[in-house]
Amino acid sequence: MAKHRYLLSSIAAAVVLLAATAGGALSGGLPEAAVAATNGTLASTAGCGKAPTLTNGTRTIQSSGQSRSYLLRIPDGYDRNRPYRLIFAFHWLNGSANNVASAGYYGLQPLSNNSTIFVAPQGIDAGWANTNGRDLTLFDDISRQVENDLCVDTTQRFALGWSYGGAMSYAVACARPTIVRAVTVLSGANLSGCNGGTQPVAYFGIHGIYDSVLNISLGRSLRDTFVRNNGCTAQSPREPSRGSLTHVTTVYAGCRADYPVQWAAFDGDHTPSPVDGSASPNDSRTWTSGEIWRFFSQFQSTTPPTTAPPTTAPPTTAPPTTAPPTTAPPTTPPPTGGPGTCAATYHAVNSWPGGFQGEVTVANTTTTTINGWTVRLTLGSGQAISSVWNGTNTGTTGNVTVKNAAYNGTLGANASTTFGFTATGDGAIPPSNITCTSP
Repeated sequence: MAKHRYLLSSIAAAVVLLAATAGGALSGGLPEAAVAATNGTLASTAGCGKAPTLTNGTRTIQSSGQSRSYLLRIPDGYDRNRPYRLIFAFHWLNGSANNVASAGYYGLQPLSNNSTIFVAPQGIDAGWANTNGRDLTLFDDISRQVENDLCVDTTQRFALGWSYGGAMSYAVACARPTIVRAVTVLSGANLSGCNGGTQPVAYFGIHGIYDSVLNISLGRSLRDTFVRNNGCTAQSPREPSRGSLTHVTTVYAGCRADYPVQWAAFDGDHTPSPVDGSASPNDSRTWTSGEIWRFFSQFQSTTPPTTAPPTTAPPTTAPPTTAPPTTAPPTTPPPTGGPGTCAATYHAVNSWPGGFQGEVTVANTTTTTINGWTVRLTLGSGQAISSVWNGTNTGTTGNVTVKNAAYNGTLGANASTTFGFTATGDGAIPPSNITCTSP
């Protein structure tokens, strides 16, 4: 990020130097727990229920005949019987695992609320050449070590990275589509290879429109791999103009269920931490971490509870024999919303001079499943929506309507989802007249 010592010239040189190695054959075995998960026989790993031996900090591991390392962050209050989300965060060229950890794993750790195990591997020569698949093998070996010791939800594995780290995340998506649930590539290119690359993986690409190190066309190419694989409707997403100091996030339509593709283009150069309304990257003010976290956290776990049901015997006393009351049931009318009622609640996420970021939680308030929702809200004077994620908006000023995306419209009883947006204008004035309806 801004403080990460990018060394952009070194990255540019790597684009040329790695061209010959990026297309090489990639190898590496799958973690045993991952293989079982793809066969539908396992939802949590062998480490569940065990007293862990791994601890926070730098860990060493033998991989492809070399001593490699990674930085591990276990959630506070770790519960051995609770399956956790697992996120691999890959560093950039001439960066390090420590750099990634010190930046909160691309800002996701502060948002995780101790729900996630984070891993930051260290690349050889501070990069991810992935020669002969050695870095994919490292991914497999670390996964195996972590999952044999800690409790991981095998339906909740993710990867992300910026620049060279984005290239490695793309390589993981190509080669391990049944292992990772989703990946995010920030300002990446095909530098670490793509072994396979024909299976669907939920994908979020982020790129600056005038990236001087890895041209945005390289990021679009990575994105389009998964637009095709995920069955999405091809399009040329809207991108911001130079000088607008904004970003535009597009959720592709037509994608296979549970395999969304998002694309965020921003008015900026080669950075993982752009800020709307400013030409200066900033870790604490960037919108990327919030959007990435929402993208990852939309995927609901399919892991059953690990605790056994209570074994207390049912009461042996007979039910009371008192006759039921003879009065008629109350005639209070049902809620005016009727079947499919939902509620919408606004939350201010971030603000900056001339703009802000908001989030709306959509909750099913009934005891039945709803299929589809529509939120209506009124923006204040001078406010205008610039981008929306996890929903599709009609209108950008005044009275705005946001409908569910293809993948988050169905909500079970009392379930909820969120959509977010960025807007220009005064963030101190919250949207008003927020209502939610469903079919």
